[in-house]
Amino acid sequence: MDFFKLAQNNTSVRREFSAGLTTFLAMMYIVPVNAIIMSKAGLPMDALITATALITIFSTILNGLWANTPVAMSVGMGLNAYFTFGLVIGMGMTWQTALGVVFLSGIIFVVLSFTNFRIWVIKSIPLDLRRAISAGIGTFISFIGLQQMGIVVNSDAVLVGLGNLKDPQVLLGIAGIFFVVAFWAWKIRGAFILAVFLTSALAWAVGISPYPSEFISLPASMTPIFLELDIKSVFFDVAGNFTLAFLPVIVVFFVTDLFDSVGTLTGIGTRVGMFDESKKDGVEKLEKTLEADAVATVVGSMIGVSTTTSFVESTSGVEQGGRTGLTAVFCGSFFILTLFMLPLFKAIPANAIYPVLVMVGVLMFTELGTVNFKDTAVSIATFFIVVLMPLTYSITNGLAFGFIAYLIVKLLKREFEDISLGVIVLAFISFIIFLVH
Repeated sequence: MDFFKLAQNNTSVRREFSAGLTTFLAMMYIVPVNAIIMSKAGLPMDALITATALITIFSTILNGLWANTPVAMSVGMGLNAYFTFGLVIGMGMTWQTALGVVFLSGIIFVVLSFTNFRIWVIKSIPLDLRRAISAGIGTFISFIGLQQMGIVVNSDAVLVGLGNLKDPQVLLGIAGIFFVVAFWAWKIRGAFILAVFLTSALAWAVGISPYPSEFISLPASMTPIFLELDIKSVFFDVAGNFTLAFLPVIVVFFVTDLFDSVGTLTGIGTRVGMFDESKKDGVEKLEKTLEADAVATVVGSMIGVSTTTSFVESTSGVEQGGRTGLTAVFCGSFFILTLFMLPLFKAIPANAIYPVLVMVGVLMFTELGTVNFKDTAVSIATFFIVVLMPLTYSITNGLAFGFIAYLIVKLLKREFEDISLGVIVLAFISFIIFLVH
C-alpha cells in the first residue's frame, strides 16, 4: 500500500476502509436523488440510476488513484437541479442539448486545469462572493425542493403561496423534512439516506406509494442516454444559424463547478491541512483533485448525467480518519452495490427525496454566516445573488446581477484596489449574458 503513502499520512488500511464506508453512507442518497431530479427533464429513471452510480464509482476511484486524496465525487447537487429546472424546463432546452452544455463546460475545465487560469480565477474572485454564490445556489435548490413537494405553489395574486397542507403527499414531504433535519441535528451517520428510507417506509405503510415488490436486480441499461449529448445545437439554432445564446450557460456551469469544488475542498482541507496552498504538496493535491473533477464531468455528460463535483460529505470520512486516496477507492467500490438496488430506488416516492434537496440548500445557505456584510459592495452583491437565483429561477441571473453590482459599487466608492481583473472579466461576461438573454 506504499502507493497511497499510508505511513506518511499516519493512517492504515483499516482506518481508510472505515472512512470510505462512512463517506459512502453519507452520500449514498445521491443515486436516487439525482435520478429523480434529472428524470424530470425527460431522461429515463432506470438509466439514470445506473449512470449516476457509475459516474460516482468512476470519479471517486479516479480521484483516489490520481490525486491520492480522500475526496468522493458524484453528480453535483444544485447544478443537476439547474440542468433540469433551469435549462430544460425553464429555457425549453432539450436534455440532449443540456448534456452538450455540460460536456463543453467540462472540456473548458479540463483544458484550464492544466494551466494557471483556474488558480487565477480562484484568487481573483473575492472569497465573500464565492460564499454568496454557494448560499444563492442553496436558496435556489431549496426553493425547487419546496416547490416540487407542493409546500410552495404558484399564485396568480402574489406569484408564490403556501400549498395544501392537508394533501397526503405534502404531509409526506413535511415529514421528510422533519426526519432529515432531526437526523442531521443529532449528527447521525448517513442522516440523508436514513431520512429518505424512513420517509419512504412511512409512505409505503400508509399507502401513499406502493411497496417495492423486490429490492435488488441487475443494473438497467444506459443505452437511452449513453452518448446522446447534442453539441451542435449548443451553437446552431433550428434554422442552422450560428448562435452564442447558450455561451453564458456554459460559463455558469464552469464557474459554478469550479467554485463549488474549490469551496468543498477548502472545507475538507482546513480540517487536516490537506490543501495548504503555502505547501507544494498541498497545491499539487488540490490541482490533481480538480483535474479528476474536470475529467469526470466530461465523462459524466457522455454517459448521461449533469456536472460532477467534489462532495462535502467527504468530510465525514476525513473526520473518521481518512487521509489518502485509499478512502476514496473504498468509497467508490461501495457504490457498486447501488447498481443492483434499482427496484428499491424506483419505489422511493419523490417527496421522500426532495426534503434532502431542502436540507442541502440549508447547509449551503449557512455560508452567509462568514460573509463580510460591512463591505457595502459585498452586501449588495450578496443580496442580488441570493435573492435573484430563486426568484428568477436561474443561477445565471443571480451571478450576473451580483458581479455587476459588486463592480459598480466598488467604482462608485472608488475602492479601486478591490477591483481585480477577474472581477472585471466576470462582470463583463455578466453584461453579455443580459445582452443575449
